[in-house]
Amino acid sequence: MAREPTKVSPRLPSIFLLLTLAVLLLFSSSSLLFPPASSKISPPLRRHSNHFCSIRAADLTRGFWTHDSRYKNHSRPLYDASCSFHRNAWNCLRNARENMEAINSWVWIPEGCGGLPLPRIDPAAFLSAMRGRRIGFVGDSLNENFVVAFLCALGSADSGARKWKRKGAWRGGYFPKFDFTVAYHRAVLLAKYTWQPVEQLDLPNKDGLKGFYKVDVDIPADDWANITQFYDVLIFNTGHWWGLDKFPKETPLVFYKGGKPIVPPLEILNGLELVLQSMVSYINREIPIKVVKIWRTQSPRHFYGGEWNQNGSCLFTEPLKLEELDSWFDPRNKGVNKEAREVNFRIERAIEGTDIQLLNLTHLSEFRVDAHPAVWLGKKDAVAIWGQDCMHWCLPGLPDTWVDILSAQILYSLEAG
Repeated sequence: MAREPTKVSPRLPSIFLLLTLAVLLLFSSSSLLFPPASSKISPPLRRHSNHFCSIRAADLTRGFWTHDSRYKNHSRPLYDASCSFHRNAWNCLRNARENMEAINSWVWIPEGCGGLPLPRIDPAAFLSAMRGRRIGFVGDSLNENFVVAFLCALGSADSGARKWKRKGAWRGGYFPKFDFTVAYHRAVLLAKYTWQPVEQLDLPNKDGLKGFYKVDVDIPADDWANITQFYDVLIFNTGHWWGLDKFPKETPLVFYKGGKPIVPPLEILNGLELVLQSMVSYINREIPIKVVKIWRTQSPRHFYGGEWNQNGSCLFTEPLKLEELDSWFDPRNKGVNKEAREVNFRIERAIEGTDIQLLNLTHLSEFRVDAHPAVWLGKKDAVAIWGQDCMHWCLPGLPDTWVDILSAQILYSLEAG
């Protein structure tokens, strides 16, 4: 509730009132002429009809998918193949991916919404509430997948939206009607890593190595090290590059701290733990407390029958059932898709006790085996070279549900202060 204005006693001399007014005018004039260099004036946030159906963001990420015809209008995409922010391989409408109407007919029913569908983002209301602000994503290509969905959804409310690639951003958009920016900074490991010839490796066992990637666990990648003061909201992720399919034994990751190799050498997931600890420490130290900091959990892969480079496939037409999830993703089953839960455990432990919020999108995404680009990649030889894409997501598609949840969490967090 707003505080009542302080009442001035009528007995005070008029000269005092004049002096008080003069001082107030002086201070207000100076603040207009010389605003703080590091702050950007933004309007207060206002609630709108698409705000939380539950106070806790976690309530939005637990639930079930339904194909109920009553919600047909609710699941209609906010954009199409013409979105200027699309990335070709994920533009499943343009690539004539089969089953797109069915993919976008499934609706998420969160536990916290009383049996009703997850509220959709209202792009115009969200942009209006975020006027003058900036949102940054940092991480691997799954955060890029997320950003493209976000940009396309918001672009439906600002026809003047244009591409934006400053501050080292890999991809982004500026919405001039609202003076609002969203951008993605590619940093797949978050930490700095560089290719090194094998001769540079100061370790005794070099047999079979063609070279190595030096990972400085205590140094953030250049792609995002200098943006800590620029954004009002930052969303982080890493995980999909922390596997032997990306860094095989002939070209491994070798972890350094303080400029020296860690001895004995770390296994890849132990290296991930150390990087997470260091990057979380950096975030807490360098990013202002007023910035909303969010860590997105892993987006699950759905390779069936083998890895991406071993003819793994995802030609499914319906989501998985709840009772099928553990057989696909439980690390105890040692399947090719165990990565998400393995990484999530380490993420949750690393950010515990900090002001970094967890955005757990893994569970609701585990169901959606049907929603990947698969063989519809937009290029003739793409599948022969790269295999099916059972890791990224079709757009429009599942990441639009991520956008609905993220937008609610951002508004709630900024309003809560």
